[in-house]
Amino acid sequence: MTTTSARPVQVRLEGQAAAPDGPIDLVGMFVMHRGFRRDLEAFAAVVPTVAPTDRARWRGLSRRFARFARYLHAHHSGEDAGLWPLLAERGADAAVLDALEAEHAGIDPALAAVTAGLAALAAGRGDEATRAELAAQTAALRDGLATHLAHEESDGMEQVQRHLTPADWDRLEREVFAKEYRPHEMLGALGWTVSAIPDEVVDRLPVPHPAMLAVARFLGRRAARADARLFGTAR
Repeated sequence: MTTTSARPVQVRLEGQAAAPDGPIDLVGMFVMHRGFRRDLEAFAAVVPTVAPTDRARWRGLSRRFARFARYLHAHHSGEDAGLWPLLAERGADAAVLDALEAEHAGIDPALAAVTAGLAALAAGRGDEATRAELAAQTAALRDGLATHLAHEESDGMEQVQRHLTPADWDRLEREVFAKEYRPHEMLGALGWTVSAIPDEVVDRLPVPHPAMLAVARFLGRRAARADARLFGTAR
């Protein structure tokens, strides 16, 4: 829900570090961040518990991590290609933008390391030492990404609120962020997002057609059930 003024009430989701006030409703940004945090919390918790010989479980985790990494790559690519350059044009703090972009580059090797570790165990090439190394790498990725997201939510989004307009943000959503996804990925990505957030926040998501939210809710419930089985949290 928003106020009757021009400024929306920003959402605050689990793990979120900040929600700078301003004219732009940043719900789309914050729900993506919640999905990233949720996934890495789950991966960091489950990796130390899976037997190195359980190749079927590692294959499932490897496929699921690839989905997470795909969405994170699309999110960061949209920021690097569209958001940071537009902010720079509008006179935003160059030190903040440079730091955020550098943090993106620093996350890529950590993603690659976790991907490689999961693939090795899924292929039966790992042992207890491989799993221990993967557990450390997954925890490091979780913590490193959490630090970056907190920086982006505070300093980065403060620059967005100061230098961009709602029209700018809508255009970025349509012309930059949405185009990072192939057409067949759109609903899946929306379902992944919806499974991370409360129902009242789902209604605020910017979608081309309201009917997409009903489909997304269905896909989100299905994804949540699959995740509960994979990560061992099903009851």
